Amino acid sequence: MTETTEGHAAHGYTPEKANYLRRLKLIEGQTRGIARMVEEDKYCIDILTQISAIQSALKAVSLGLLEDHLDHCVAQAAARGGEEAEQKLDEAMAAIRRMTK
Repeated sequence: MTETTEGHAAHGYTPEKANYLRRLKLIEGQTRGIARMVEEDKYCIDILTQISAIQSALKAVSLGLLEDHLDHCVAQAAARGGEEAEQKLDEAMAAIRRMTK
């Protein structure tokens, strides 16, 4: 990790941070829309369709973050080698396992 000008650690996703935040805010809005659909007794299939859309959107964000992590954090640790490389690879594999459950 490197330092940004604001003193925070730069992560692999930092260059795409605004894009991820925009996408997550859209997902948040979709989630509120589903709650509204339930409150208004909308048709079950329509609600399930919206839930599926949110799941797909979250998966896209997850895959993007994972790719950024692999390209940045894991690649840097692998280049340095040693115990840190093993830890980052194990960490990435654990994340992949969680994502594929």
